[in-house]
Amino acid sequence: MKLRAPVLAAGLCAAGLTLAACSAVDTGTGSSGGGTDDGSGSSAASSGIPRPDSCDDDTPYVAVALPNLTNPYYVAMKQGFEDAGEANGFDVEVQIADDDDANQLAQVQAMLQKQPCALALNAVKSEPGAAIVKAANDAGVPVFTVNVGIDPDALESQGASIVQYLGADNVAGGQQTAEQVLTDLGADAELTIGFVTEPDETPTQMRDQGFEDEIASNPNAEVVARVDGNVKPDDSLRATTEMLSGNPGINVIFASTGPAAYGALQALGAGSDVQVYGFCAAEVTLTEQYPACVAQEPNVYGTEVVEQIRAWADGATPEPEILKPLKLFTVGETPGPGEVG
Repeated sequence: MKLRAPVLAAGLCAAGLTLAACSAVDTGTGSSGGGTDDGSGSSAASSGIPRPDSCDDDTPYVAVALPNLTNPYYVAMKQGFEDAGEANGFDVEVQIADDDDANQLAQVQAMLQKQPCALALNAVKSEPGAAIVKAANDAGVPVFTVNVGIDPDALESQGASIVQYLGADNVAGGQQTAEQVLTDLGADAELTIGFVTEPDETPTQMRDQGFEDEIASNPNAEVVARVDGNVKPDDSLRATTEMLSGNPGINVIFASTGPAAYGALQALGAGSDVQVYGFCAAEVTLTEQYPACVAQEPNVYGTEVVEQIRAWADGATPEPEILKPLKLFTVGETPGPGEVG
């Protein structure tokens, strides 16, 4: 599987450079710096990032677009945005797309009409998310992405770009999980592995790649199947059942999202010898059948994106990418509220 890095126009620049030093950072308005007003209600700061005039309102409006509230992950993230918005003097509006790309685009277009200071975007899917970024670019509104990166090819074809990506270090999360498999089952154990993943999102692609790269140190490990759990428990249950039916030799499942882990566990009978590793299902205790998982902290991500927007509005230069470490849980432990995959 081809690894897709988080999509950042700024990522085209060498690591460690600030946005101010990266000419590729352009949110699409054609502004190039100097603090001039382009007539769209935005002015370009010295970093080259357009700064909407609304950022100087008494309580600047920040638009937030999230995929759903059926996944506890996004419930925690929404709370983080709202609490941090109040603490940082923003009027935060959170729109929920119910996992519909077109609906998310329409919601963002409506919020852009209100002239936000910034857009915080967790796209439903990586490729359609590029059209949302483009719409914000055309409105002169800077885009801070969280959790889900935007497909780089789609972003390039749209001529669009973002300011910053903040989220989990997904490659490291996959690697951590594979390391635990090798610790638990042995560095040369016979491993027949199935993935319950989501092929249309960059984070899961990166998790899968991290796991696969690390598990490859065991010459007796083989990935024999990959199914789409669609980041939903019911879909993951069905996909896992079908995968095990067609591949009865599977003894390890890598679940690349929390809902995938939950669905995979539901698909296994109590007497099954198959073990599930991956990103944590919400508040599910680790057992011999579910020996280890890694968790993100979406509430923290929402909080820190707001703090990044506040710092930028006050004159700081954002880093193009902020990757957060994941927490490992093992047998007998239970991830707390808000610690999910």
